[in-house]
Amino acid sequence: MTKKALNRSLHAAKATKQDEFYTQLSDIEKELRHYTKHFKGKTVLCNCDDPKVSNFFHYFSHNFEKLKLKKLITTCYKNCDADLFSKHTAEKGIYLEYDGDKDDNRVPDPNEIGIHKLKGDGDFRSEECVTLLKQVDIVVTNPPFSLFREYVEQLIKYKKKFLIIGNQNAITYKEVFKLIKDNRIWLGPSIHSGDREFGVPDHYPLNAAGTRVDDAGNKFIRVKGVRWFTNLDFAERHEDLVLFHEYSPEKYPTYVNFDAIEVAKTAEIPANYDGPMGVPITFLDKYNPDQFEILGSSRTLARPMSEVAEKGTFQQGGPRFYLRDGKRTYRRMYDRLVIKNKRR
Repeated sequence: MTKKALNRSLHAAKATKQDEFYTQLSDIEKELRHYTKHFKGKTVLCNCDDPKVSNFFHYFSHNFEKLKLKKLITTCYKNCDADLFSKHTAEKGIYLEYDGDKDDNRVPDPNEIGIHKLKGDGDFRSEECVTLLKQVDIVVTNPPFSLFREYVEQLIKYKKKFLIIGNQNAITYKEVFKLIKDNRIWLGPSIHSGDREFGVPDHYPLNAAGTRVDDAGNKFIRVKGVRWFTNLDFAERHEDLVLFHEYSPEKYPTYVNFDAIEVAKTAEIPANYDGPMGVPITFLDKYNPDQFEILGSSRTLARPMSEVAEKGTFQQGGPRFYLRDGKRTYRRMYDRLVIKNKRR
């Protein structure tokens, strides 16, 4: 990334300000249990974390021996003193190193955690944070949603294994979707639908639905469309989706702007169809790369409606449009993944 581009990104991040979410420990535990085998002898980096409030740091430090980790490194943005965590009052960041319990009490005591000052503010894109990234095997964290593209790009560039949280909308990003299509990134198994509750800093206004304050004064907000993104394999990813519907032209109409059939729900994928199918993006929650191939998406494959129908004969937006003869209902491919059954 050029210096000019980096500065634009930094200004964008500062403009949002409300991009700091603290993942619940229960959500981390539910997801991490699927990857235990990957962590033996590995160094883990949590590089978008504030150790005082980060449940990622808590999880890995308290499960260090159980996971048989080699080392845990956590970087903290704009904090230079252990007593100033999460206040972001300093311009310098810190990083923490933990390499296991020393007094056999199975608890990460403060004297066992090395605290080191950074020269810069601890931004994950800074040279010294990249140096730390190069030293580790696996990255696990909740990066700023507004910087998700850059964050994933960096992980891929340095060929790191990772498990990170992002918004479901990231699936549609050109750079991210290509990685999903090429089977280099996939979704984790523990979150399939709904929203998740995150802790937020004290300065966040609670003026939206789904916010609350607990008895200790901690603030929480619910975020829709959250997913885990990873390149760590897990057993459930290779379980076949059971198919029991039968194909018929009446039930599965063909799109007018791409030669594929419309499948309204993942559960309705026909068992006896061997051609391209348009399915909802939520199909990725059930995607088995041994069973299906991702061919593309409506954004990459569908022809513009202006090329297949006259102006005024189709509905703008949405998956459906109607020809004026009034005799048939046609469909445009809209907001869909295009898949093919490998076993047909």
